[in-house]
Amino acid sequence: MTEGPLSAQTAVVTGASSGIGRETARVLAREGANVVLAARREERLHEVADDLEAAHDAETLVVPTDVRDEDAVADLVDAAAAQFGDLDVVVANAGLARGSDVESMTSEAYRAMQDTNTDGVFFLTRAAIPYLKESGGHLIYVGSYAGEYPRPYNPVYAATKWWLRGFAKSVSGQVGEDDVGVTVVNPAAVRTEFDLDGTSQAERFAPGEVVEPAEVAEAIAFAAEQSPSMVHELSLYERDKLTGL
Repeated sequence: MTEGPLSAQTAVVTGASSGIGRETARVLAREGANVVLAARREERLHEVADDLEAAHDAETLVVPTDVRDEDAVADLVDAAAAQFGDLDVVVANAGLARGSDVESMTSEAYRAMQDTNTDGVFFLTRAAIPYLKESGGHLIYVGSYAGEYPRPYNPVYAATKWWLRGFAKSVSGQVGEDDVGVTVVNPAAVRTEFDLDGTSQAERFAPGEVVEPAEVAEAIAFAAEQSPSMVHELSLYERDKLTGL
């Protein structure tokens, strides 16, 4: 196993089959962590696990998980602790966007964002807190630029990310005395498979035009390595992001 700042620590990453989650798993493994990979696409998770084991001699655990299922999320967290003895880092990364205009948005699209982006985050946090209190561990939430500034393009998606930030900050106030660190990482557009109305961000943007998933992963790892202090919030944008405000 690779020696690094996170050696002997155990990290759970949701949405680990692609994009930010996959890169986060890679960077955490590089830094020495045991990595528990969670997402719905089991075959993709095993591919990621094989890559981590080959590149970093990492200990991994694949747990196919739909974060909308509270029992499955509880089982994920319990399995991670059972396999590796404790739990030190939990990365709430799974998320999605659907629809756009409120006027034309279907209830199905609305509910999909709520179920994944808010309920899934709550289920993961609830399950992880007891273990993180024991380890003095770290909760890391992948937020968004859309959770910091208005997003006329998709108010419902933006609202889920505003909710995430408010939830994370309030959870931090609740568990800080128990030595649990809480970080929110807010990337702007990231060049991944993340789908917006049938077009992925990887198709929409050229390399170097917006934030790369590896950059977000490095920010997450940096946050995970802070102790006893914490990086409470970190925003990651392309350099010209704010020029149009």
